Amino acid sequence: MKSFLLLSVFLLLSVLTNGQSLDELRKKKEKTNEQIKYTTRLLEEAKKNEKQTLNKYKILNKQIELRTNLITGINSEVNVLGEFIDQNSMLVNSLNSDLDELKKEYASMIVFAQKNQSNYSKVLFVLSSNSFNQAYKRIMYLKQYTEYRKRQAELIQWIRDLIQLKMGRLQQQRTEKETLLQAKKREADQLNKEKKQQGKSLASLQQKQKEFEKKLREQQKIDAQLSREIQKIIDEEVQKVKQKSKETGKTGYEMTPEEKLASANFEQNKRRLPWPVERGVITDHFGVHEHPVLKNIQVKNNGVDISTAGGARARSVFAGEVSRVFVVSGGNYAVIIRHGKFLTVYSNLVNVQVKSGEKVSIKQTIGTIGTDGDDEKTVLKFQIWKENVKLDPEDWISR
Repeated sequence: MKSFLLLSVFLLLSVLTNGQSLDELRKKKEKTNEQIKYTTRLLEEAKKNEKQTLNKYKILNKQIELRTNLITGINSEVNVLGEFIDQNSMLVNSLNSDLDELKKEYASMIVFAQKNQSNYSKVLFVLSSNSFNQAYKRIMYLKQYTEYRKRQAELIQWIRDLIQLKMGRLQQQRTEKETLLQAKKREADQLNKEKKQQGKSLASLQQKQKEFEKKLREQQKIDAQLSREIQKIIDEEVQKVKQKSKETGKTGYEMTPEEKLASANFEQNKRRLPWPVERGVITDHFGVHEHPVLKNIQVKNNGVDISTAGGARARSVFAGEVSRVFVVSGGNYAVIIRHGKFLTVYSNLVNVQVKSGEKVSIKQTIGTIGTDGDDEKTVLKFQIWKENVKLDPEDWISR
């Protein structure tokens, strides 16, 4: 029985640990499924435009990435359930073994009790004692023996109930595992279809090299303009420092208490900032990487591109003060919001609803995201800076 108790404790701890892991995997799978539903919706909208577009291709790439992650998650869930099944099988085998042992022990006690079941035998057993102390011990023995038999019978029933419970759970886990394997096959089939579609789209898009090169140059102009505007803000702060130094004789820029608080709060919310759109998927990442279509061409993104539905609105990711609202190359607007030392940049906006100097709150609407007439794409370009240092927004927004 001691081995049974040790095994039970070990398996219980394993189940608790794996149970937490399984819950996390299921939450992650649910979130990934929601993202896949959203990218599917974006692709359905994009299909209204029969042309093969770069944004449509990027959304498809994101769809493939999400579905690959989903399959990986399903594999992890299957593995955890497999461990559950092994553990419960081991526990059921151990319980059956202990139950057999208990039954044999209990049967021996019953046989012994039947041979000595008369009250006369019990009385004789007590009266034949050599001393009062021995008689007392024999009375206590008979009492404890009766209680022990009762506890053994209760333990046998408890183990039977536990085996029944574990067998039911085992069957449930095997059913769940089979369901997951079927889901994995469906997702793998869909992934293969999407990869074939991806190959066709790429072949079609690669025939438009000059068009993409032109758009790349246009985007580089926009990025340069955004960088210049941010540099203007930094330069203005430097001028403030110089002017204040002349007036006070102190060197170095000191933030106001409000600015210090804004910086501290912003930094404390790293990886927890809300998205700058209510719903969207990242279709272009931060930093230098290969162009999705053009061979041997690298592109640089100072932030991330977030694809969303037509008519979607951009919102501030944190409370702050609007530093700039200006028109960028191509006709749409950009908004820069200061949060102490940090700046957030939202570009490709129309119908801007804020102005320079205005205080904004977290998730406050700042404008509608523009939709490209040719590509029918609705993309917010979002950046985060710490003074003049570019940061990866994916390190800051919630996941």
